[in-house]
Amino acid sequence: MTYVDGFVIPVPAGNREAYRKVAAHAAPIFKEHGALHIVECWGDDIPDGEVTDFRKAVKAQAGENVVFSWIVWPSKEARDAGNKKVMEDPRLAMSDMPFDTKRMFWGGFTTLIDTNEKQD
Repeated sequence: MTYVDGFVIPVPAGNREAYRKVAAHAAPIFKEHGALHIVECWGDDIPDGEVTDFRKAVKAQAGENVVFSWIVWPSKEARDAGNKKVMEDPRLAMSDMPFDTKRMFWGGFTTLIDTNEKQD
């Protein structure tokens, strides 16, 4: 089964295109270093929850939207090796990100069900 890195990121609405450009620049570099598939999604229907929700999770402020994205890797080992290479890749050395990196969150996930994969 594959391994997935998931991300939730607050992005100022006015930075949508800047974020898209950063993501479009980074995606082929991640694939070059072993990622199978990258998806970046701009929040469109994000309801307010009673206890928590996407906006609360990243402390989104007025005028910010939420990006939900994931990267699919062949395995956790491929992800660990690929992420190391990505972090060392000079093409991704950016000092000015179009979002607040301190409020984003991410994590790695073992796949339980994937309708595009043969199930174990």
